[in-house]
Amino acid sequence: MKRIVLTLMAFCLLTLGAEAQTASWTADNGNGTYTNPLLYDEFSDPDVIRVGDDYYLAGTTMHAVPGLVILHSKDLVNWENVSYCFDRFDFDDDAFSLKNGKEVYGQGIWAPCIRYANGQFYLFSNINGKGLQCYTSKDIKGPWKHHNMQGRIYDLGVLFDDDGKIYAIHGYGEVHCTELKPDMSGPVEGTDRVIIPNGSAVGEGHHMYKINGMYYLISTDYRPNGRTICSRSKSIWGPYEQCTITADETFGYHAAPLTEWRGRIVDDGHPFRIGNLDVNATACTNIHQGGIVQTQKGDWYALLMMDFHSIGRTVTLAPITWKDGWPMLGLEGNLGRAPRTWMKPDIPGTENIKPHAAYNRNEDFNGKTLGRVWQWNHNPDDTKWALKGGKLRLNSMPSKQLMWARNTLTQRVIGPRSTMTVELYTKGMKDGDVAGLGNINIPCSWIGIVKEGGKLSLRCFEQLKNDTVVVDLTGKAGKWSAELPQTFRKDGKIWLRLSGDYDNNMAHYEYSLDGMEFKQLGGNMQLSYQLTTFQGSRAALFAFNIKGANGGFAEFDNFVTVEPDADRSNNIPYNKVIQIINLANNRPMNALPHGMLYDSAPMRGLPAGTKNAKASEKETYFRLIDKGNGKVLLQCLDGRYVTVTGFGLPGDVKLTKDESKAEEFLWQDYLNQEFMLMSTRTHTYITKHPTTGSPYSMDGKGADPARKNGSVFKYVVVE
Repeated sequence: MKRIVLTLMAFCLLTLGAEAQTASWTADNGNGTYTNPLLYDEFSDPDVIRVGDDYYLAGTTMHAVPGLVILHSKDLVNWENVSYCFDRFDFDDDAFSLKNGKEVYGQGIWAPCIRYANGQFYLFSNINGKGLQCYTSKDIKGPWKHHNMQGRIYDLGVLFDDDGKIYAIHGYGEVHCTELKPDMSGPVEGTDRVIIPNGSAVGEGHHMYKINGMYYLISTDYRPNGRTICSRSKSIWGPYEQCTITADETFGYHAAPLTEWRGRIVDDGHPFRIGNLDVNATACTNIHQGGIVQTQKGDWYALLMMDFHSIGRTVTLAPITWKDGWPMLGLEGNLGRAPRTWMKPDIPGTENIKPHAAYNRNEDFNGKTLGRVWQWNHNPDDTKWALKGGKLRLNSMPSKQLMWARNTLTQRVIGPRSTMTVELYTKGMKDGDVAGLGNINIPCSWIGIVKEGGKLSLRCFEQLKNDTVVVDLTGKAGKWSAELPQTFRKDGKIWLRLSGDYDNNMAHYEYSLDGMEFKQLGGNMQLSYQLTTFQGSRAALFAFNIKGANGGFAEFDNFVTVEPDADRSNNIPYNKVIQIINLANNRPMNALPHGMLYDSAPMRGLPAGTKNAKASEKETYFRLIDKGNGKVLLQCLDGRYVTVTGFGLPGDVKLTKDESKAEEFLWQDYLNQEFMLMSTRTHTYITKHPTTGSPYSMDGKGADPARKNGSVFKYVVVE
């Protein structure tokens, strides 16, 4: 049934035209709260600034172009793509264009620093082998001027100090400070100094600020796992003292398995392996590396990234609480952790902003330019592609496989689940041409049409297993099969689809000959995250020729993305009778007559109805009382409310008949009917410690990576 619904949604959109925007993930819940991640697609190494009433967020783009993406927001929650710093790498180097067997996978441009000073914007970033780069513009939308500053300065933070000097803070472990020339022509010779010695566990990914006369350096370290450190000093040259300002905040996500291989990463014929999954592993799923920013009212927020399964690295928003002069992530009573769901920042003039996504992921190719969501895999050959007749035309050039195919157009996949569907026209293809829809990742995969000897075949390739599934679409050479629909024989159109469950690192391909009935081709593919391309999964439109020739062309139309989990308006089960199941032990929450919360026997199947339930059974049934803005009271079906006395230790979570004494919780949505309940008073979570035998407490700090520490629940609607 689910596949039929998605197919009908996609068909309606294709009929209306791909410019119709489907519901797409936005962190804004529409009720005054937001839920992390801010973007459910890749946005690595975020850095943020505020200029007046405007916020700008810059992120890594690696080998993809256009490069260095910039988003704009008024409220820190709803963003839109407003600029890239360059259309293509302007280096005379074959590696940036996938030419002559050279590539820059896992390299390119990364870890930007965005600043505003002297009436203009500055974007600093490193390009592997080329050194420090700077892009300047008086308008955030460009045009941008490129300054090749060279020098081995990377993963940097930049400070425009009060005396007019410009400092770059950089390096891993041993942290350096180097003065930069005002004209951005390079570093000032002889100014490089070590300001934090090796052995301080400070790490990299630096962001430098001067706040009330004190220098604050925000850095990240990933050994043995990701965490964020603040170093502070009264002088930019030190000495510095350190404090960890956030650690272990994974929002209940474990690390994804990593790709393992031998040989060249983009070649077939070498064994690929995806490592074992450890649901307890943190690695770099905890929020780390990013910038901080102050709002117009003086509040502070951190925008940090986290490794987010096969999606790649994405960005999160966390409130900052200043404690003893340290910018601690989180809220009073639970410092160092951050809520997955929290109140939107109190920013004047943003009350009427409607929730919206950062990108329009759909594309009908009717315009004169591509949508901002698209990026090329390396520099394209602009003579070999065009927007023509309302379609994208890709001319095929020689390539042995997808990862070497030039003019491959990509966009990031979006989670937690999504389907991406595109129409492929095959009439222009020549012998040896391969064209279709793929996933640029390590390992890669694709579904597409191959033309050989005048015959067309539909194929699905999975690099992980070096496996290809083939469907013959023609009978005799050069003749269409009589069983094929007339429309396909006439225009050679076929629908291709990539369907991904990215939270669970799985995907598969489908095809259709009529745009209505879709069939899966190939198996369910395991996905991973990997530190080779330093990118997550990317949907790719491609055309290449496996016979070493410049072939014909393929045309694409009506690219449509459907996100079944984007609409979260009904995720809180108001006015429904529910049982609350603790994921740590699969036991329902139970309101004991004694006046405390405990748990019942493990769940076996669905709970019984409530109409004929015994009085004792009703103690496992609850309702949510809506208090607005995602806040709820928890009421047992026998009329008692959950309250908290004392400091929230085991036994302090009790039941009361007095609604005025009920504890107010902020619902933390994990999708799929999973959630946490955070006290709006203490900022801790209601928890049943799974191994102690104690009753429920109010001292939970947050979810562990496996969601098995007693703080994460699943609700089941009973009636």
